[in-house]
Amino acid sequence: MVSGALTPLTVDLTGYKVAISAGANGIGKVMADSFAYCGAAVFVSDVDTKALETCGHAGMRADAGDPAQCEAFIDAAVKHLGGLDVLVNNAGIAGPTALVEHVTPEELDATLRIDVGSMFHMSRRAIPALRANGGGAIINLSSAAGRFGFALRAPYAAAKWGVIGFTKSLSIELGSDGIRVNAILPGPVDGPRIRAVIKAKAEAASISENEMTERTVATTSLKCFVTQQDIANMALYLASPFGGTISGQAISVDADMQNTM
Repeated sequence: MVSGALTPLTVDLTGYKVAISAGANGIGKVMADSFAYCGAAVFVSDVDTKALETCGHAGMRADAGDPAQCEAFIDAAVKHLGGLDVLVNNAGIAGPTALVEHVTPEELDATLRIDVGSMFHMSRRAIPALRANGGGAIINLSSAAGRFGFALRAPYAAAKWGVIGFTKSLSIELGSDGIRVNAILPGPVDGPRIRAVIKAKAEAASISENEMTERTVATTSLKCFVTQQDIANMALYLASPFGGTISGQAISVDADMQNTM
């Protein structure tokens, strides 16, 4: 129930300078590994200090929920890399799995602050470096939740819809600077995060995790999860010259997701 794209897209990104938030774990690490595989210099942030120490990439600890730390990460990336070609805004949290009336103000605030706010703060700090570079790319991670309504996931869906609005607005602002801005919308990506969401939704629906997994896969026409590498490959494409005229787009990588539960 997983798609077959298991190796990085082969594209020459030698000399590219790439900053990736939340790049020491999960999708972020696969993206960091993939950019490095293609020749890019990579600098990552993460809140997980141990993961930073073992991820194999230069980086720093930064809390995506703290605007000052978001900006400090970009400053450190530009200094370490000697400039910036690509910013990948990958940081995000799943948020609560609950009916709206059971979501606390604190849970809503944290989801919006990290899932949308971090992209705003990192992008605004990175724009001068990208402009000085003569252009570049900003890649924002949204979600299929930014295209569909997700029951029991209202804060997350609201945030991911917001990412698309931010992406489109920023692409219009920065087009004349040669800075392309796109959003990737992953569907159900196999890994610990989706497994945790499936477990929580199964408990809320009083069904087994296996049944919830089957329901999740059934929402796609390909009847499978996508992989972290699938998402990384789209990021490589968008950052490369092959994506040189693609901007302002919300691109689904979701095994053709047709509906939600």
